[in-house]
Amino acid sequence: MKIHQLSICKWSTLFLLPLFCSVSQAQVYPNKPIRLIVGFAPGGAADYVARNISVPLGTALGQSIIIENKPGAGSSIAAETVAKSPPDGYTVLIASPSSISVNPALNLKLGYRPSDLLPVSKVTSSPVVIAVNPNTGISSVKELIAKAKQDSGGLNYATSGNGSAPHLAGALFSQIADIKMTHIPFRGGSLAIQSVVAGDTQLTFGTPPSVLPMVQSGRLRALAISSKERSQLAPNLPGMKEAGLPDYEIEFWYGLFVPNGTPAPIIQKIFEATQSALRQPNVKVALAREGTDVSLSASPADFSKFLIEDEKFWVKLVKSADVKVD
Repeated sequence: MKIHQLSICKWSTLFLLPLFCSVSQAQVYPNKPIRLIVGFAPGGAADYVARNISVPLGTALGQSIIIENKPGAGSSIAAETVAKSPPDGYTVLIASPSSISVNPALNLKLGYRPSDLLPVSKVTSSPVVIAVNPNTGISSVKELIAKAKQDSGGLNYATSGNGSAPHLAGALFSQIADIKMTHIPFRGGSLAIQSVVAGDTQLTFGTPPSVLPMVQSGRLRALAISSKERSQLAPNLPGMKEAGLPDYEIEFWYGLFVPNGTPAPIIQKIFEATQSALRQPNVKVALAREGTDVSLSASPADFSKFLIEDEKFWVKLVKSADVKVD
């Protein structure tokens, strides 16, 4: 009887040990700086959002947040880096649909799968801005479509990379408007915008933080935003219904992810800190100033549920627009 009781205690201890370890980890977490991995070059939307939330997020967690830019392969390099990092909460990915839904649909040979990453929370959401170099003479969406039909394939649009949300926004626009344009991918939103400003490419389907400062300075001309109606994020720009292409609508988001295997209590701590950071009025104002809305999940499980439906939209778009990664 004593041996049997000892055996039960032994196996109970073994089963409970992971739970005790997770609780113990969460109690001391975090006790060192946390890396926030960005899949695009400095100056783009992902980088802008990351830098705006890093300080309040670090304050909420009681540790500094170190931003690391790992551009390339449509943000797949950053996603793989996080997926292969220790699942201890010290490496966090800020990702868009590119990393989570689009790239895996385009490339089955990626060094990670979406299941290698666990969702923490959605953080922002915003439309895409359609903007052109002023020297093109294009001043409206209708003129853009007419120009593209007149010179089929002659217009080049720059984006933050193959498989990026702006790339898909351009592909969907071409599909719905029944026009042909050439996609020119770059290693980040800021590099794409610079090419349009320089006149090397003619237009972009850019993220508001990347585009709006150049619009305000007169170096780019914004034609519309990709939401159906006008938005308070860019009240001077028409929505697609007003612009003459009512069937076109697309938006993108950013969210936080950690490696699969990260203990639930640690994920919850990061989630709660994210809620605290993005509910601060100054953070909301800073993000809105650049055309980005705070959009928080109700819980990690809520974000996971959102991703299931969101993936269907992006995968369908990849197939219907015949998007390929060269």
